[in-house]
Amino acid sequence: MRACFVITVWALLTVAPAAGAADGDESMIAIAIHGGAGVISRATMTEENERAYRADLGRALDAGYAVLDAGGSSLDATVAAVRILEDSPYFNAGHGAVFSNTGINELDAAIMDGATLKAGAVAGVRHIRNPIELARMVMDRTSHVLLTGEGAEEFALEQGVALVPASYFYTERRWQQLEEARRGGKVAAADIDIGYFGTVGAVARDHKGNLAAATSTGGMTNKRWGRIGDSPIIGAGTYADNASCAVSATGSGEYFIRTVVAHEICARVRIGGQSAADAARDVVHKTLKEIGGDGGVIVVDRAGELSLEFNTEGMFRGARDSRGRREVAIY
Repeated sequence: MRACFVITVWALLTVAPAAGAADGDESMIAIAIHGGAGVISRATMTEENERAYRADLGRALDAGYAVLDAGGSSLDATVAAVRILEDSPYFNAGHGAVFSNTGINELDAAIMDGATLKAGAVAGVRHIRNPIELARMVMDRTSHVLLTGEGAEEFALEQGVALVPASYFYTERRWQQLEEARRGGKVAAADIDIGYFGTVGAVARDHKGNLAAATSTGGMTNKRWGRIGDSPIIGAGTYADNASCAVSATGSGEYFIRTVVAHEICARVRIGGQSAADAARDVVHKTLKEIGGDGGVIVVDRAGELSLEFNTEGMFRGARDSRGRREVAIY
């Protein structure tokens, strides 16, 4: 009798799903994007600007989803989505990046593969049109995770990436924000005229159940001393693990670093047994808020469920999946 019991238990263990296996519909594909969170209200947003924001969010969302729908990887999907947001003048990343105290644009980006836990990031680059693509190259073509400044751009040249002049990143709106911040003698974590954190990002689940996260930013208006925020810090602003979830964050970077927000959410899922939605809600509204941190996260779990959580008035965001969900929202 005892032998039968042991055999039965052994059999149950051998057929149990492996750690990290997706729950629910294995063919589920899903993607979420963000373009910043903060004090975003209809009172401060013109109809023209709202249409422009929604249009670029929609293009990025659909570009990423098209990759997944064609059988592409979650990594490729997040890059496709983030690249469009980097090319937009409306978001604080790539072409629309804010200016530092010295009047230059310093760009950060990161990407992580949930299947392998490989990651790549760049920080403080000044002549890279799409930093997310360079972060992907760091992940795929080096044994490193994070490259900075001139070294990152030297690597880019070795990989055949064409550098762009600093003038590519100039937008009059961002320059005026810097001037206003200088007059006020302050570092502005949020955009002066709208009041939000414009970091962009994407998370996705592909047909194979693999998760990925990608984040890109221009940092803070009037930042000094080579300041780097949470976006390129693996575990703070960006993290992905097939055993739990993928997270991309936007907000007051120093607080996200101190609470290791992206990894904290995934750890609560993987170790604590929380759902990704509950973990995101608790971290954003409790852990982060209790020390004064503002912002939000987008999360996709191993089953393809999407969570878009923020503790601010609004967050530029979008979500789409193979069950028919498609939404773009701001407030």
